[in-house]
Amino acid sequence: MRLIRRVVAYEWGMWRSLARWVLRRPYPVAAGATTFAYVGGVQPILLAFIVMSAVEIPILDVILRHTVDSPTIRHAAVGLGVWGLLWMFGLMASLRIHPHVVDGDGLRVRNGVSLDVTIPWAAVADVAVRRRSLPSSRAVRYDEDDPTVLNLCVGSQTAIDLVLREPLSVPLPSGPSTPVREIRMYADDPAALVEHARRHLAADPVARRPKR
Repeated sequence: MRLIRRVVAYEWGMWRSLARWVLRRPYPVAAGATTFAYVGGVQPILLAFIVMSAVEIPILDVILRHTVDSPTIRHAAVGLGVWGLLWMFGLMASLRIHPHVVDGDGLRVRNGVSLDVTIPWAAVADVAVRRRSLPSSRAVRYDEDDPTVLNLCVGSQTAIDLVLREPLSVPLPSGPSTPVREIRMYADDPAALVEHARRHLAADPVARRPKR
């Protein structure tokens, strides 16, 4: 039942993101907050699939017209193709409409409608740019060599290391994570995100305290 609820929530969130993207109605952020995109890590792949799907739909229709007698089957197949094309547009929209957010409360790390993690500045010891390529395309995974490191990657990449002051459990799609000491994430412009994050760290009175 929990899995079904997650799937329904994901689908609903994706189609809602597509509607907001088409209507150019991004979700509001707090005053003084800065948003950072991360779709660049997967956009070429998504665009390639979108183009291929758009080409395949009319080709499939022509083939079925000459090989299948049933209009119902033909219409269902074409309808499924159109749904798949719109689904990929929805996926891209969800990545665009839910950017990372840096504000006075902390760093909000997101991945479409499936991931939304806020790390308060008081929990952050350091943040730095470091690009890494991972062997798997899974968006959420613990590091193979160190289970206290959580990778929140995009397109098998991370670009920012977020070192925590003490072990912290964060909400993930499958439930709370095990306590982690470092979170690695991706952003299209990691240097700009790190610069903004360090400004907030310098201004946060708790974050400025020496690590015990």
